[in-house]
Amino acid sequence: MKRRITLENKREERAFWLFILPWFIGFLCFTGGPILASLLLSFTEYNVISSPTIIGLDNFKSLFHDRLFFKSLSVTLYYSVLSVPFTIITSLIIAALLNQKVRGQTILRTLYYAPSIISGVAVSFLWSWLLNPTFGVVNSLLYDWFGIVGPAWFTGPDTVVPSMVLMQLTASGGTMVIFLAAMQSLPTELYEAASIDGARKWRKFLQITLPLLSPVILFNSIIAMIAALQVFTESYVITKGGPDWNSYFYVYYLFDTAFKQFRMGYASAQAWILFIIILSLTLISLWSSKRFVHYEYDSKR
Repeated sequence: MKRRITLENKREERAFWLFILPWFIGFLCFTGGPILASLLLSFTEYNVISSPTIIGLDNFKSLFHDRLFFKSLSVTLYYSVLSVPFTIITSLIIAALLNQKVRGQTILRTLYYAPSIISGVAVSFLWSWLLNPTFGVVNSLLYDWFGIVGPAWFTGPDTVVPSMVLMQLTASGGTMVIFLAAMQSLPTELYEAASIDGARKWRKFLQITLPLLSPVILFNSIIAMIAALQVFTESYVITKGGPDWNSYFYVYYLFDTAFKQFRMGYASAQAWILFIIILSLTLISLWSSKRFVHYEYDSKR
């Protein structure tokens, strides 16, 4: 009997490795290999044409004396500080609205989620037309309906980043779906008990929904933070880093360094600095979450 179980286990193990082999090969070739190569290149001077020359930590030292490095990093952090709360709050509110039992519920959910699967380039072109300060739809409506002269949006130094944050309205469908799925799995008996006690919808949302959704909020916040720190398409398509470098995001600078200046070693060092920043912020988020995240299986709470 034990021998039969052992043979079955070996067969299952062989089947496991057989099925996972295509993914494993793809990971080594297209993800793991480039990651390792970028780590090695970060210690070299490499311009693609000639062979890499080892220069040690010079690339990393140069970064901390690079004004564009600090400018692009500050712009990216500013965008992240605005974008992450905006994405989480709007997605949570829309998910709560779409969780209500109303006619056409499925159509409404589909309409809100659909833009999130469209190419980021197409969405950027759409928003650049909507928020064009001269002939854009938004400014035209503001002037025709309220007599208000709209802001400069993407052409203003102070409004370019908030304008790109506003674009998250059509890019947070995935975040909304995760919130919606989590809301539909919440225990209904808690809401029934709260209704018997006379609690209103707003109090139920604050006292029941939010605490139970705290693990999902943490997950979506980390994903939104990682996406915000890697923002690129909007700036590349709409503003080209302007005006006055106010939308020159970190990944845009990395792109310029690698594919316009062909300084692959320096760009690899930039990429690893970004990795360290993302990893550090993620670990800080997980560590600090112990104070406000409620897990259903946590017996200490």
